[in-house]
Amino acid sequence: MSQVIILVDDPADWAAYYPTRHLLAARDYLQAATPVCTDKKVQVINLCRGYKYLSPGYYCSLLAEARGQRVMPSVRTVNDLSRKALYGLHFGHFENALDRVIRKRAPGKQGEDATRLTLTLYFGHTEQEGLAELGRQIFDQLPCPILRVAFRRRDDQWILESIRTVSLKQLKGDEEDAFARALERFDARVWRNPRRRRGDRYELAMLVDKREVLPPSNKTALKRFIKAGRELGIKVEPIDRDDYARLGEYDGLFIRETTGLDHHTYQFARKAEQEGMVVIDDPGSILRCTNKIYLAELMQANKVPVPPTAFVFDDSDAQVERLIDELGLPMVLKIPDGSFSRGISKVVDRDALRDALRQYLKQSAVVLAQAFMYTDYDWRIGVLNNRPLFACQYFMSKGHWQIYHHKDGGKTSSGGFRSLAVRDVPPKVLRTALKAARMMGNGLYGVDLKQSGDEVVVIEVNDNPNVDAGVEDLWLGEDLYRQIMLEFLRRLEAKRLGLPL
Repeated sequence: MSQVIILVDDPADWAAYYPTRHLLAARDYLQAATPVCTDKKVQVINLCRGYKYLSPGYYCSLLAEARGQRVMPSVRTVNDLSRKALYGLHFGHFENALDRVIRKRAPGKQGEDATRLTLTLYFGHTEQEGLAELGRQIFDQLPCPILRVAFRRRDDQWILESIRTVSLKQLKGDEEDAFARALERFDARVWRNPRRRRGDRYELAMLVDKREVLPPSNKTALKRFIKAGRELGIKVEPIDRDDYARLGEYDGLFIRETTGLDHHTYQFARKAEQEGMVVIDDPGSILRCTNKIYLAELMQANKVPVPPTAFVFDDSDAQVERLIDELGLPMVLKIPDGSFSRGISKVVDRDALRDALRQYLKQSAVVLAQAFMYTDYDWRIGVLNNRPLFACQYFMSKGHWQIYHHKDGGKTSSGGFRSLAVRDVPPKVLRTALKAARMMGNGLYGVDLKQSGDEVVVIEVNDNPNVDAGVEDLWLGEDLYRQIMLEFLRRLEAKRLGLPL
């Protein structure tokens, strides 16, 4: 059983509760000549009055992690709670859930504000009627001893207004009793649902979005992943964004919807990594691949060939002239986190360059400019754990300079493709793709390259590359899905045995 240490700024903060040998002042914990305990089974409950950066509460969580102890809240949770821009990422899919709960509740008491709701959570528990599951989900994403979450109704929709930590000193009367009851249950209650094996060695969650217009895998490909997993003893279960609270029930996570940093896919990847699960795409790969500025800088620093590139911070006349001198016209402008040919434009003259910069700099503080290099097709080399997996040539959309052509009215067209055996890829293309992929990690990547004569350059490295039935699998067939599932199996076995992945 875990040893518990309860940290407070002042022991007087604990006056309303029964004395306990587990209580320790934050100052004593921080100033101990030797660590209080380095046993990894220790659970530290940090009840300091605040967790502001560089405060005693912040340092208590930081040192607990350095000592190998489990601590609540963790430094990551503290950081996420520091700004709405960060914690707001967690709550997009809860607002609909809250709306459903509110509709089922009995009408409010006379004088109760029907446009606002404040939820106080003690270790994820709330005593407010009908909101227990919502409290559990919030705690699962932001584990913290006491949280106060405020929602408000706007335009017939519940939205998150604020989320704040609450100290013991702020609790009064019934709130103190509710906290004491929740603390008592904390070690006994297991939030995670029991896993049901049904004879499978492992269970793998496959995150998909059925409504996505351009998903990374079509329906037939998803079925083939499920079949390949089943043949290897892995139960592959499709899940969606509403299954976040259930994520810990699985051994691994395979993301098959388009990823983004300001997006629930990144939160799923982070949580899976925190849970010790095998995950593709891992959050580090998403972070590195989704930003074209980072990618261009990393490639150039490691001497991976890319088109002549410049970073743009303003749309001044001097900047425009510099870009034309360095890169020539036409040139390509990119927003750092665009995908599927979105947020990318080709400019052919000064006026178009100036107008495009003005628009893009409203969306991003930095814009990427690259020399234009036309080819009939782009290479896509699929790489898994630093090994080439598949090879395709994607041809430009008819009458357009990109693979995807997003037209007015929301319609999208794309060019043709050709799938090849990896052995038929020109050696220089293959070497360059593998070098670029190594810069990203050991996950599943799609490296896009252009080839003109003997010149080969990397355009981008995609986490979560397309694996579509009838396209990327034309050469390998069912074996493409089997190889990806075999990599999951290898990592799951390594994780079970405590071996490096």
